[in-house]
Amino acid sequence: MKLIECPRDAMQGLHEFIPIAKKTEYINHLLKIGFDTIDFGSFVSPKAIPQMRDTAKVLAGLNLKEDSPKLLAIVANERGALDAGAFEEIQYMGYPFSVSETFQKRNTGASIEESLIRVEEIQNICVKTGKELVVYLSMGFGNPYDEPWHPDIVTAWSEKLYRQLDIKIHALSDTIGVSYPDSIRVLLEQLIQEFPEIEFGSHLHTTPDKWEEKVAAAYRAGCRRMDGAIKGFGGCPMAKEDLVGNMPSEKMIGWMEENDVNHGINLDLLDEAQIMASAIMS
Repeated sequence: MKLIECPRDAMQGLHEFIPIAKKTEYINHLLKIGFDTIDFGSFVSPKAIPQMRDTAKVLAGLNLKEDSPKLLAIVANERGALDAGAFEEIQYMGYPFSVSETFQKRNTGASIEESLIRVEEIQNICVKTGKELVVYLSMGFGNPYDEPWHPDIVTAWSEKLYRQLDIKIHALSDTIGVSYPDSIRVLLEQLIQEFPEIEFGSHLHTTPDKWEEKVAAAYRAGCRRMDGAIKGFGGCPMAKEDLVGNMPSEKMIGWMEENDVNHGINLDLLDEAQIMASAIMS
């Protein structure tokens, strides 16, 4: 089971700037808990995401060891990928590739076709710098724009990204929290069966009363890579619903405990992280 903790996603929408010292202290604690990967920051325009303008400085303050979790940074274009590619400490770059034309333009300022070109450029940089690209298929479970959506649309894009660009990690993103157990099951089962060479992950957003059924559906559909954020902080502002946030990592891990799923997480350190997260982001 690969658990990806996403402090970047939890922090990025906060208006009040979090000091570098607090960010590094928190992420250094996360590094000790047992997560597979930490989505720690992003190399994007500081005008677009002011909270992440200090990502390089935060990285410099991390206490990394040989057995530390892998680090993932979000990028939105070639320039961001070049910046991220300069750091040996980073193992993954992530790009938000939306199956919704409207959301792709709002999120990255590019159309889907333009984003496909960006993904190719970023993938080339990843290959040259020894990193791996994670594509987030945002609006993967539906969207609010009255655009066509169907599992086959998501499957077609996943196939194209794999066949044409050799991208082997695809995270299905429930950007606005509209997924439900059947849609999660159908989409993940279809993709996992059709493309066994691809590692499919779930990046689910949820309301407080729906998290359990979503985790259970993803796991039972065969998903073994799951994103979360401690306390459910963050999420997409496009959801326009205050109760929609990231999948709470502690609840996801609690479900795994109850269902005898090996997760590798130090529960005492996880408890401490919840206290730290509340102090920083509440």
